[in-house]
Amino acid sequence: MTLSFTNIIAKIASVDLFKKNSTTGDIETGIFIGRPFHIDYEKAYILVADSWKLKAKGVPQGSFLLAYYENENEVDVYEVLLLRVVKPAKLPTDNDVISSMVEYYKDNLKTSGKESQLDSYTKYEFSFSGLECRILGTFYKNDKGYTRFGADVENFYSAHHYRVIKPNPNVLELIVNFREEGITGKPTDIKIGKVRYSSSLRFQAKEDDVPVFVSPKDFLGKRTALFGMTRTGKSNTVKKVIQATVLMSDKAAYVLNSKLNGSAAQNLESLTDDGLPKYPVGQIIFDINGEYANANMQDEGTAIFEIYKERTIRYSTINKDGFKVMKVNFYRDVESGFELVKSRLAESTGNYIDSFCAIDFTKSEDYDTNNSIKTRYDRRVAAYLCCLYRAGFTVPQGFKINFSGNKELNQLVKEDGCLDPSKGISLEEACDWFTTIWDNHENQFFSKYKRDNGHEWADEDLKAILVFLSRKRSPGGNANIDGYKKLRSIAELHTETVGKSFEIEIIEELRKGQIIIVDLSQGDPEIQRLYSERICRQIFADAMNHFIQNIPNNFIQFYFEEAHNLFPKKDDKDLIQVYNRIAKEGAKLNLGLIYATQEVSSISSNILKNTQNWFIAHLNNEDETKEIKKYYDFGDFTESLVRFSADSDKGFVRMKTYSNAFVVPTQIDRFSKI
Repeated sequence: MTLSFTNIIAKIASVDLFKKNSTTGDIETGIFIGRPFHIDYEKAYILVADSWKLKAKGVPQGSFLLAYYENENEVDVYEVLLLRVVKPAKLPTDNDVISSMVEYYKDNLKTSGKESQLDSYTKYEFSFSGLECRILGTFYKNDKGYTRFGADVENFYSAHHYRVIKPNPNVLELIVNFREEGITGKPTDIKIGKVRYSSSLRFQAKEDDVPVFVSPKDFLGKRTALFGMTRTGKSNTVKKVIQATVLMSDKAAYVLNSKLNGSAAQNLESLTDDGLPKYPVGQIIFDINGEYANANMQDEGTAIFEIYKERTIRYSTINKDGFKVMKVNFYRDVESGFELVKSRLAESTGNYIDSFCAIDFTKSEDYDTNNSIKTRYDRRVAAYLCCLYRAGFTVPQGFKINFSGNKELNQLVKEDGCLDPSKGISLEEACDWFTTIWDNHENQFFSKYKRDNGHEWADEDLKAILVFLSRKRSPGGNANIDGYKKLRSIAELHTETVGKSFEIEIIEELRKGQIIIVDLSQGDPEIQRLYSERICRQIFADAMNHFIQNIPNNFIQFYFEEAHNLFPKKDDKDLIQVYNRIAKEGAKLNLGLIYATQEVSSISSNILKNTQNWFIAHLNNEDETKEIKKYYDFGDFTESLVRFSADSDKGFVRMKTYSNAFVVPTQIDRFSKI
């Protein structure tokens, strides 16, 4: 596979949708299939005969037809309606036909086959049936001679003057790959599959394959959904998109330099005139099942990390060969660690938890110049680290903390005042110091301190931490809350090593156009959610920072398998939740979102409403098809989506992309090495 499809695109562009026979004047873009007997702005009802359908090699449900107006010369002939076959339709004469048929059955006459006892006229009458078709829009030529497509009907004429044809392969290729302004594709378009109308392939197998292309603009910075039951080809489609994105990224003309402002870079536009990304595209895959990060039987040697070994970096929640470990030194990287803590506590309830999560560990700009600010900040950090210690976070060897205490308080903790935190003490000693202070917070020292200074010795943030550390809501009370015990479940995310935060590393590599695979297959659901949200928030914040500072953002594509495990649920209205923000605001930040799931109905409506690209495979129940029916013209396919043949229908999807005005039934190509 290459990015250059110049010859194919030229072939499509040369197709004349309005070509006529120079002698007879008949349209020569396909095979005659029937004539409408009713037409309006939404639907067309077509009269078809068995012989016409047989000659056209069948008319599958979902297939495309073209309706040409053929009558007065003064009517502009450069206009054709695009139809999709939806289902059979009742003819006005059907009641009479059924009555006649019943009479023949009663007389025990043979009505079919070579020995049919019907007269010629009745045979002819019985061979007709009706088709209900959706009108998808109109192809027409504008005043410059370009073929354009409008997704509606501007005008229609008497139904009996239309002639309906099933398009030949060249014309069908033009229809399914049509782009704006009469351009049916560019050399940068990438083949993703071929047109396929039905599960049964008796007729279609004998016809020429009609390729389906996608544009880079369809996916870069857009939201893409892949829905379908297990083993219907979702992962194969995701891999095709990843592969196509790598090909596009390799054609990038510039290297992103985040140190340049927008005017210096002079490349704030995301795409070139050819539709290619200006900067390498970063891709990050959240791999819940481990199928992208690890070799497995279904890949047959074509795992993403194997094909793109030189540009792929794998991360894991545990120590594994070939993987970087996603852990944080909670003692050294206080802010990053506390973000994970807050994520872990997000679903816990209680005023003391809310107060704890509201603490801000960001250093003030006046930290180094204002002694009061420095003292209070150091106390908060020290007390918080004590919570980690009590929760079982392994302490780095020789680790000490120091903060400003007070002579009287030191004596309150130990009568001889030998425990002085300003000289550096262990975390065990610090825990004793803070818990003693909290137990004695009603001491006259603290009331006198407030009178003399106009504020309390312990600010609200420090109080919240001391409650968490002591597990006592009030000084000197009973330890009757969980407090620091709630942090024990994330102690495994801590590492004693010192180095660059994994989130920062990931962002740096994505800006270079690398592929990041985050293997979440061996983490429990809570850990999966914590890491996924944390990484996404950091990438989103970095992209927003670039946007505000007028620094170019390269495209970064997020991939989520089994998205229902991570995404907010259908009725979740929290618009500041990171996945909702990526869906709603990601386009301006060049953040793309590709997600796959079996459960359409479980995904937040805020994400679904902002999704531009849809790949729908087999769905097995009405709840899911009802949800799909709300979007675009998928209502025409809800019945066929429920039907599925495990032997032959893998990769058979109904595809709606950003640049296509309608759904195209497509067989996605099998993922393989280039």
